[in-house]
Amino acid sequence: MVITTPDKYFLVSGFAEGDTPLNSFDNALLAAGVGNTNLVRMSSILPPACQEIAPAKLPYGALVPIAYADQTGEIAGVQVAAGVALGTPDDPTLPGVIMEHHMDGTEEECREAVLFKVKSAFQVRGWKLADVKVAVVSGTVCKIGTAFAGVVLWK
Repeated sequence: MVITTPDKYFLVSGFAEGDTPLNSFDNALLAAGVGNTNLVRMSSILPPACQEIAPAKLPYGALVPIAYADQTGEIAGVQVAAGVALGTPDDPTLPGVIMEHHMDGTEEECREAVLFKVKSAFQVRGWKLADVKVAVVSGTVCKIGTAFAGVVLWK
């Protein structure tokens, strides 16, 4: 088996309803553009010098490395949110840090929480934060709803 280091990334997000929690999650993946693939959940490090690209059409069944957050709700009227934030350091030889957050709440509350996590991660490492990219989504549950946001790592 050959393990490669991704050199590209893109952010995705989507909200969807479904008949069951799993169907809701699956529908949110489709809404985010990562459905019909096999997600491989990664911990939250972006390889050094990884470049952002426009969201790519992923091949059916592909193994897709991704750091993600998801929140499913089953109570009508409740707002669910999920977000990711990607911080890159000013030194291109260092990796970026991806943080995730999911909650019952608003998109803005989720955005604030995930941004705080990125800033905290950089502070602990003693690195200077050069840039932050964020993908956050929320939706109000009608029956069963899922919010999903992720950072796809790609080669």
